[in-house]
Amino acid sequence: MILKALYDYYSRDSESIPYGWQLQAISFNIVIDYNGTFKYIEDCRQGNQGTFFLVPKGSHNNGISPLLFWDNLMYLLDYIPEDEICNPNDKQKSAIQKAHNKHLSFVERCTRVAEATNDEELLAVGNFYKLGEIKKVYNDKLWEFVKTRSSVWLSFRIIGENHIVAENNILKNYNSVVDSEESHTGICLITGHNSEIVRLCTDTPIVGSKNSAKLVSFNDSSYCSYNKEQGENSPISKEAEFAFSSSLKKLISKDSRNKFLIGNRTFVFWASKNDGVGKQAEECIWDMFGFNDSNDDDPNHGIEQVRKVFKAIYSGSLQTTMDDKFYILGLAPNSARIAVTYWNEIPLKEFAKRINRHFDDMEIMDNWKEQKPYMGLRSILSSITLGGKSSDVIPNLPEAVVKSIFQGLPYPQPLFSACIRRIRAEQNITKTRVAIIKAYLNRLNNNEQKIEIMLDKENKNQGYLCGRLFAVLEKIQEEANGQHSIRERYMNSASATPAMVFPTILNLSSHHAEKLTEGRNVYFEKLKQEIVDKISANGFPTHLDLQDQGRFFVGYYHQRQDFFEKKTANNENE
Repeated sequence: MILKALYDYYSRDSESIPYGWQLQAISFNIVIDYNGTFKYIEDCRQGNQGTFFLVPKGSHNNGISPLLFWDNLMYLLDYIPEDEICNPNDKQKSAIQKAHNKHLSFVERCTRVAEATNDEELLAVGNFYKLGEIKKVYNDKLWEFVKTRSSVWLSFRIIGENHIVAENNILKNYNSVVDSEESHTGICLITGHNSEIVRLCTDTPIVGSKNSAKLVSFNDSSYCSYNKEQGENSPISKEAEFAFSSSLKKLISKDSRNKFLIGNRTFVFWASKNDGVGKQAEECIWDMFGFNDSNDDDPNHGIEQVRKVFKAIYSGSLQTTMDDKFYILGLAPNSARIAVTYWNEIPLKEFAKRINRHFDDMEIMDNWKEQKPYMGLRSILSSITLGGKSSDVIPNLPEAVVKSIFQGLPYPQPLFSACIRRIRAEQNITKTRVAIIKAYLNRLNNNEQKIEIMLDKENKNQGYLCGRLFAVLEKIQEEANGQHSIRERYMNSASATPAMVFPTILNLSSHHAEKLTEGRNVYFEKLKQEIVDKISANGFPTHLDLQDQGRFFVGYYHQRQDFFEKKTANNENE
């Protein structure tokens, strides 16, 4: 289903790469003239990444497999990096000879194509090698730098031309995809048609993987059966392989807005249709995950608009059909292959329903001036790590959170426990952390003992009440002394073993209250009594389990926000 969905994406994309071509990041160009004379090495990188060009499709398979007018140092310049040379023995000589053979195969292939097309640009490359101009490359001022970049791709450019040689239009008429492959036919598993079968699929590397990493691969004989070799074990036509690999490359490209990265995990997403609704859904997922580029300092910029769009899709204001689908694919580097860590295919309207549920579950009272009760995935993950880096979350947690959001499942327990740990470590109860606790507990308990968005005076949960009471005692200290030291000294123990702590801090609070005005003293005494009256007749709980500790922090947050709301209202009435 994954390959079929990627294949269909190629068909819906009006900017699809033509068959037989691929977008490739080229880092350096060998600049020559039309006679083949070497001029200089050109650095065409943007930052640390190469510039993308449309080049003839190809990849390095087992053995010798030169590309067409673009390749790496070994093939294009007959240079083997020092880190690939074995220890000084017979194997070293073999490695050097193998590298040289690769170079000769590249020169032979490019020369053959140049002579077949009789194109001036292509012939110039052939002359470059015939004249021995390759030796001049080693004396260029950039060579010492380039030769240390064994993983980069290079091509040629004719001086005075704006395009690289590998982009030459005449190559569109040259069958670069199949000129060196034996032809085998079979029933394509994607299209169902009898077609030429691809032997090895195209490289589609992701962050953290090797450049030769593939989504589909049969390299070892142990994976083969019935005397079928490599791609014959899972027959995919060359046209279908080109379509799905081109789609994946586009989705994971540097400038793609259909992906997001968390650690070494790459997530890509797309809608089945390239219409207005599908495009809006794709753009919204980008913003929802906090990777928008409009305001990098605020990862939640635009989240409210995301909620409105998915609400409109679910309500029918933005019309969809049952055929409209949404896809999410999670990928991770794994040796020479790419591992699929997550896959979900869902009707767009049902997907919108689940996104809306996520927003509802995560909604929490926010009385700050910005009034932003919703947050994206990056904010959620950042809030539970030391230093606030979403990339530092425990392995597999991002996939688990994504799965919860996209499939409507309970949020993962490690998300909740990590949130509690960070609160206890920092004594900092933020909006996002409270939202995580609320969402986790409500989904886990199927909204039994439901935690509300704002202060719930009817909530009789002992953990919630203890949190409210702690917030009141802290507020009394703040107004009396301008301090909140009880939070640093007592919050952790109060949230876990209330019976051991509250008698002490209630006594301290009585002394703090003496410094208040009579009116404020009366107000806080009534509030304390209102909460204490709901505490069990047996007294404060001796122990709160992890869920009730979470409710403690929610109760604390709700009560603090309620104080802030009343203060704001009083200021407005003055």
